[in-house]
Amino acid sequence: MSPLLWEVNLRCRWTELESVHGRRFQLCDWPEEELDLWQARGVTDVWLMGLWPTGPRARQIAREHPDLRLVYDTVLPGWRPDDVAGSPYAIAAYEVPERFGGRDALLRLRERLHQRGIRLILDFVPNHLGLDHPWVREHPEWFVGSPGPRPGTFEAAVGPDRSGLGGGGRGPARRWLAHGRDPYFPPWTDTVQWDHRSAAARRALVNTLCEVAGLCDGVRCDMAMLVLRSVFARTWEGWPAPADPVDGEFWAEAIEAVRSKRPDFLFVAEAYWGLEGCLRELGFDFTYDKGLYDVLVRGEGPGIQRYLLEQSPDALAAGVHFLENHDEPRAARVFPPDRHRAAAWTVMALPGMRFLHDGQCEGARLRLPVQLSRRPPEQPDPAIVQIYEEIFRIQKRAGIGRGGARLLTPLAAWEGNPSGLNFVLIVWQQAADRFTLVAINHAPHPGQCRAPWPAEAVRSGRWRVHEHGAGWTDQRDAAAMVAQGIYLDLPARGVQVLEFTRMEGPVA
Repeated sequence: MSPLLWEVNLRCRWTELESVHGRRFQLCDWPEEELDLWQARGVTDVWLMGLWPTGPRARQIAREHPDLRLVYDTVLPGWRPDDVAGSPYAIAAYEVPERFGGRDALLRLRERLHQRGIRLILDFVPNHLGLDHPWVREHPEWFVGSPGPRPGTFEAAVGPDRSGLGGGGRGPARRWLAHGRDPYFPPWTDTVQWDHRSAAARRALVNTLCEVAGLCDGVRCDMAMLVLRSVFARTWEGWPAPADPVDGEFWAEAIEAVRSKRPDFLFVAEAYWGLEGCLRELGFDFTYDKGLYDVLVRGEGPGIQRYLLEQSPDALAAGVHFLENHDEPRAARVFPPDRHRAAAWTVMALPGMRFLHDGQCEGARLRLPVQLSRRPPEQPDPAIVQIYEEIFRIQKRAGIGRGGARLLTPLAAWEGNPSGLNFVLIVWQQAADRFTLVAINHAPHPGQCRAPWPAEAVRSGRWRVHEHGAGWTDQRDAAAMVAQGIYLDLPARGVQVLEFTRMEGPVA
């Protein structure tokens, strides 16, 4: 079954729950109706974004940062300092805060999810820690550092020198540690950069991941490509090397350490720069499909079709397909309703991991900084709500997400008709005598094409065809469809879901 990942902004959701119910909540108190809704929608994985605590230094930076304050003023007018919880990616400890009920409450929520066939996904940040983590003081040698100030560093209050950068181990040393960063952007000033060249740092991080794995069923790994050896070496070239160098890829060792005890543990990588395949080779189950997101935003039908047909079946099946997440603008703001429907159907009908973000199905339009723990209320957009209700309803009935899936290359409806270049055709093969065809026209005008008969389907006999949108049913002969293709005629941005079931006897 094709998984469906649901991202929850935990801090904001908790503020809302406690405000509505007028009492303190724990994770184990999660409302039954919300868990039931996830189950009814086919959610297989729930990602609690923002579970881990942020410390006081990181919160102070988030509250005082001038650029962030401008964003807070825009999205949450009248915000208060208490509304700024700090970045969930400046982690002070991989511990469940008492505000959420601690470790036991999380495990009880996990059990309730399991009863509904849903896995629990948590964040793991391999590139950096928050400034408030005790290891910054206790083990400065685990982080990229310098004996003197450099751009992107901060002076750390540390214990006796163990880094080899100076001080000779004779007491506290003046030491500058690097902030975590992506090589293409300024440093994240509320973080400190792990030194992935250090054997001791790697051991500590692998052990931390194993501890996190004891609390959940999978991890979404933030900016996973930053810790690849080749990327790390380029990013930190010229910085002092650690005294205990280590070989090999971090991810290969870390994933093996977890899967030696949890073979079915899920690894999802936030990944960019064309390095998704490398991360999958190292053991990741799924990697972000940012390429699909970009072509859907551009909205050019031939580009969308070309991108998808150029993907290998394995890459497509390992992609995390999305229209938004907490790092991207809200889909309701980017896509007008007609384009939104075509794009949402594309994401939700593809093989791989489908990914929905908190508020997306209601048409939320405000992109909230992750540092905020409160968000303004937004009225649901009926047009967007209808799109997702249709998708959830039809997918469940039509068997989308079950069986094998692949893309078909559209054939011209007739000579000289290029409109099929705007179509995406996805077939889900439940059995040789049953399959579902999802056809999406990404053009701003009507289009026609013919879908090739799926290679895995029986090529003879009478077939029942049920269209799940309009609700009509027909009977057709396989021989004609094999010879001529399945004719499709869709309006602008139109979607059609056809379920084919083989029947007995001659064509009526």
